[in-house]
Amino acid sequence: MNTAAFILRALLRCVPALLVLCGGWTAAPAAEGGLTESLARQLVPPGMELGPRDRDIPAYPLVKAGRTVGYVFDSLDYAPLPGFSGTPIELLIAIDSGGGILDVQLVHQNEPVFVDGLGPEPFVEFLKQYRGKSIRQNIKVGSAYGAGEKGTGTNVTIDGVTKATASVRIANVTILSSALAVARARMAGVAPAQGAEVRMDVRHPLPWPDMLAAGHVGRIALRNRDVDRAFAGSRLAHDDPEAAADPDGPFIDLRFALADVPSVGLGLLGEAGYRRFMDKLAPGDHAVAVLADGRWSMMGENFIPGTVPDRLALTQGGFPVNIRDMDLDLPLAPGVPHPAEMKILRIDGGSGFDPGTPWTLSLRVTRTHGFFYPETESRDFRADYTLPADLFTRRSTDNEPDWLPTWRSRAAEIVLLGGLLAVLTAALLTQARITRRPRLFAAGRLLALAVTLGFVGWYAQGQLSIVTLLGVVKAAGTGFDLSFLLYDPISLILWVFALGTLVVWGRGTFCGWLCPFGALQEFAALAGRRLGLPQLRLPPRWDRALTGIKYGVLVMLVGGTLRNAALAEVLAEVEPFKTTITLGFQREWPFVAYAAALLLAGMVLFKPYCRFLCPLGAGLALGGLLRRWNWIPRRTECGTPCRLCERRCRYEAIRRDGSVVYSNCFQCLDCVAIHQDRSTCVPLVLQARKEGKVDVR
Repeated sequence: MNTAAFILRALLRCVPALLVLCGGWTAAPAAEGGLTESLARQLVPPGMELGPRDRDIPAYPLVKAGRTVGYVFDSLDYAPLPGFSGTPIELLIAIDSGGGILDVQLVHQNEPVFVDGLGPEPFVEFLKQYRGKSIRQNIKVGSAYGAGEKGTGTNVTIDGVTKATASVRIANVTILSSALAVARARMAGVAPAQGAEVRMDVRHPLPWPDMLAAGHVGRIALRNRDVDRAFAGSRLAHDDPEAAADPDGPFIDLRFALADVPSVGLGLLGEAGYRRFMDKLAPGDHAVAVLADGRWSMMGENFIPGTVPDRLALTQGGFPVNIRDMDLDLPLAPGVPHPAEMKILRIDGGSGFDPGTPWTLSLRVTRTHGFFYPETESRDFRADYTLPADLFTRRSTDNEPDWLPTWRSRAAEIVLLGGLLAVLTAALLTQARITRRPRLFAAGRLLALAVTLGFVGWYAQGQLSIVTLLGVVKAAGTGFDLSFLLYDPISLILWVFALGTLVVWGRGTFCGWLCPFGALQEFAALAGRRLGLPQLRLPPRWDRALTGIKYGVLVMLVGGTLRNAALAEVLAEVEPFKTTITLGFQREWPFVAYAAALLLAGMVLFKPYCRFLCPLGAGLALGGLLRRWNWIPRRTECGTPCRLCERRCRYEAIRRDGSVVYSNCFQCLDCVAIHQDRSTCVPLVLQARKEGKVDVR
């Protein structure tokens, strides 16, 4: 019987049981979602009332003293972005008229890790962090493996939820997208303006005097009298004898410019200096050149190069922007006066700084009074800075996909995964070469499985799951929106690779090399052998019967998703992946006991879950029917008389006649190693004896 016929017969055997089970199910009603008055009343802050529903947008105004001071709305009406399960996360959101987020409340979610894994409580706690934040801020979700750095300015990082990276990032996009949509419709001036990009093609440097006249260079010029006037009325008003002796003398003459703009940077630094400076500037970053003369040091006597200056600050739109010294010594263009001090201050590309929007540089002057218990006061002196609009191009922040920041934040993991897949592909394309030394190959395979378990699984959370396929099935009935896949780049890359290799090698590439739980099962089997436990091998008829179970599980899950999604998600717990890999065994004891039982069984029976129960493996095996090549080498003697590969195949994927059942093959390459080993492969040993190359005494 060929592979396709065997799988079809297994599926047909499961249909009666499936029909009986489905017959008792009640179709789950589709969630209506959307905003209702009763729902909106749940999020009315104290001291406010709920006004009548807005005529033009699905939102209820928040009213105080007869005046609209905010809005309550449902995320499903604005950003029904599918979650990781394929179902949108529904959130109730309240914002004030200034864009401040008053509260976010969870209405409904179907994220696998928050349903039965961690439970909804961590999700609720995550949403509480939005209180007091503003849609004018750049709110990011921190690492899933630790708290994020808090911020109070333009950039704010909130804590993620361990093991739920994709879900909370989708929730973050849902909140901000919904709130911005309401702000643009009803709160003009609150939603962030379009960002600007520096035009690198505009290169018209001006001489130094013309740069000053054109506003390319900003300036803070202070006389002693100006500083004294700022401290007037305080106890420190007369604590600068030098200023009293020379009131009109220069205190500081500070000039500054946005140096990464070509027309400005070239005019300030010259061609060689500008090129050297830009080579040190990361893509997306900006930098301010600051030059100063006078008796007051703009950096301070105790300034440490490469750090954040104490006396200089940059703000934009009322929010602080972080600046840091680049510790560069650059030449100046001819005609530019050489200052006593010069620094290049970097602005990080992720700070939300808009180079085309006005910003302000501040200089802090501090005076100290007394010796034993000194009294200190400071005054800030500011200068605004705006460059001509023709030096920039405007881009809409809406043009950038919401999922792109997630890919940026996981760039290192993506690069490492890409390298791993490239090495694996090269190895599989040269399988005859890498299996020439069986012991070395066995050690290399264990190392690869350790990387899969440790890096792909526990660290990068790249365990593929049948839940994703069920999400695709759900999406097929609701517009086929698969954008939720983009929020987990590691899993998406693995899916693309696994599906692509189905055509070449079948299901074995993922199941045998890239499945973290499969790797864990293989290590369990290795532990069982090292402990001397008996290794069971099922009779062929038992193996065939048990192999068909996973196809029945797959049919029930897919059918259940179409009929009753909630029950299908419960049935999806047949996968131990969430317990062992996603949550690292930090779960209720029945789930841990089930996963542990599978691993214990795997110590005496080779990878029983992968071979007999895994619905994901069943789906990949069906996809493997598209395989175009029989890539495992065979000889006419395979099966008759030689049955060595059949007996040694722990997956029982080789028939008595020597042919390979590719739907059961996990690509361990043991049979490939045997096939070319002249001391092991029986046909090769017999041929060598026949040719007299082996001493048979």
